[in-house]
Amino acid sequence: MEWHFVEGSANDWLPLIMVDGYNVTPAMGSFAFGLFVAAMTLGRIVGDKLLDRFGRVTVLRTSALFAFGGLLFVILGHSYVFAIVGIVFWGLGAAFGFPVGLSAAGDDPRGVAARVGAVSTAGYFAFLVGPPILGIIGEYIGLLRALFVVLIAVAVAGLLSHAAKPLGKSHQ
Repeated sequence: MEWHFVEGSANDWLPLIMVDGYNVTPAMGSFAFGLFVAAMTLGRIVGDKLLDRFGRVTVLRTSALFAFGGLLFVILGHSYVFAIVGIVFWGLGAAFGFPVGLSAAGDDPRGVAARVGAVSTAGYFAFLVGPPILGIIGEYIGLLRALFVVLIAVAVAGLLSHAAKPLGKSHQ
């Protein structure tokens, strides 16, 4: 659920965060969003190889570290260029969470439809409800600082990543 919020927040707010938080043009804000999407796409392209080599838990923990670090760069960067570097890490970190969560929900064939449905519903709920809540918070403290809420969500997702361990495997 947290991962969809991490992705949805960028989808809904990143260009405006860059324009308002870094005083750049709307074109530069849109460019930043394009980098986020490109980084996420790249992450998903190489994702299978990483998952096969390192396992779900390691990939999710690393993803959380990338997203956490990237968000810190964006929130505390004080320059557009520094924030851009953070956006790439944020995008790479956001790439795996939801797809890997759905995959983990489908491990056990007993009750798979209910689990995948629950994960999917929770994820889309976070994707649809999280960003508007971020916008409300941003009205009071600014959108750039409202990203601390996303940062907390990433930390929680990273701490809970062990739940994606494949059934019957203790080493991942």
